[in-house]
Amino acid sequence: MKPVTTGIIGLGTVGCGTVNVLHRNVDEISRRAGRRIVVGAAAVRDRNRARDCPMQGIQITTDPVDIVTDPKIDIVVELMGGEEPARQLILQAIANGKHVITANKALIALHGNEIFRAAHNQGVTVAFEAAVGGGIPIIKVLREGLAANRINWLAGIINGTTNFILTDMRENGNEFAEGLRLAQQLGYAEADPGFDIDGIDAAHKLTILASIAFGIPLNFQQTYVEGIRDITCNDVLYAEELGYRIKHLGVARRTDQGVELRVHPCLLPASRLMASVNGVMNAIVVEGDAVGHTLHYGVGAGAEATASAVVADLVDVVRALTSDPGNRVPHLAFQADAIKNLPIVPMSEVECAFYLRLQVTDQSGVLADVTRILGDENISIKSIIQKSKTAGSATVPIIILTYPTRERSMDRALDLLQALRTISGSIMRIRVEVLR
Repeated sequence: MKPVTTGIIGLGTVGCGTVNVLHRNVDEISRRAGRRIVVGAAAVRDRNRARDCPMQGIQITTDPVDIVTDPKIDIVVELMGGEEPARQLILQAIANGKHVITANKALIALHGNEIFRAAHNQGVTVAFEAAVGGGIPIIKVLREGLAANRINWLAGIINGTTNFILTDMRENGNEFAEGLRLAQQLGYAEADPGFDIDGIDAAHKLTILASIAFGIPLNFQQTYVEGIRDITCNDVLYAEELGYRIKHLGVARRTDQGVELRVHPCLLPASRLMASVNGVMNAIVVEGDAVGHTLHYGVGAGAEATASAVVADLVDVVRALTSDPGNRVPHLAFQADAIKNLPIVPMSEVECAFYLRLQVTDQSGVLADVTRILGDENISIKSIIQKSKTAGSATVPIIILTYPTRERSMDRALDLLQALRTISGSIMRIRVEVLR
């Protein structure tokens, strides 16, 4: 049978990883797909750059338009990243009747509704397993493996950089800035790490997961996002004393009011498996009504881990080439006409417990003021720890763990607490998740 020809846009880390996996496992992949998959062409920025993958038989171009318009190419693999020109190239490939595979989570989160609509109208597939979780097949799990379930919630460590930094802070006692420098030295963080440490990357991924889990449009703009810049080593230590670990999570939860979409640091009970996911590893917990809790763990980035997902998508697309487009697995798990615009719950209406760290003047009556303000907002205190005053300091840290309360109540309480003259500096607030 005639081989299926692919064209790759971008032969960087993941692109070369994809070529390597296809070359090394060619026979195994062919047996699974039913046809041989070959890379016929690739678009690169610099055709003279040395690449760590076999280049025999691959036609090289510096113009990606050549890939999306080449009639010999059946499947376009977009690995260049960014919004533009990736969006236009993918739409052009779709218009030319080509199937598309991408690892571009920002593109899918921000423009996926437009892209999937175009693909549906054209009868082609856009596959994006590599956009979330690297080598963890979480898209396939949600879209196919858990298709019998009503998904109640999912939560995940879906950014390896933030997880590495928080792990370093806990294990080595480094402050955030030191942990970030180490992550950059080891190649886990970019020179400009804002997308990772400010939660944007995780929010892109959560947007995609939530859409597939709940059958809703992609809603990145309505996702609450908070990063880890303000977490201190003391917060990590105090959390440990209370029986928790700090993790940066993406949480999507179905409620009576709609869907919660939020990315932020959390205190997790140390007994939870997710709390033991360290370094650059990723993990996602999914709760379905039939299956209960399932945990999906693995490498969240890297050349061959991500290439594993890209090639798996290639195999799926090749298997479906001769099928009726109406009988293929839908892009967002639910049939296109069954996607529902469920309301996204405002962060002010989300209910959870809180960790608070306050730096207060060491004088009588301060604790009474704090507890009074929390009580006036109907915020119940689970535990309080007053730490010892350090030499030369006029203030002491107080750590408070609350029972669940509405975010809006905590916002009001924090405004009132911050206005007290006995409170020094900013109050640290971290939400608590028990993953139930």
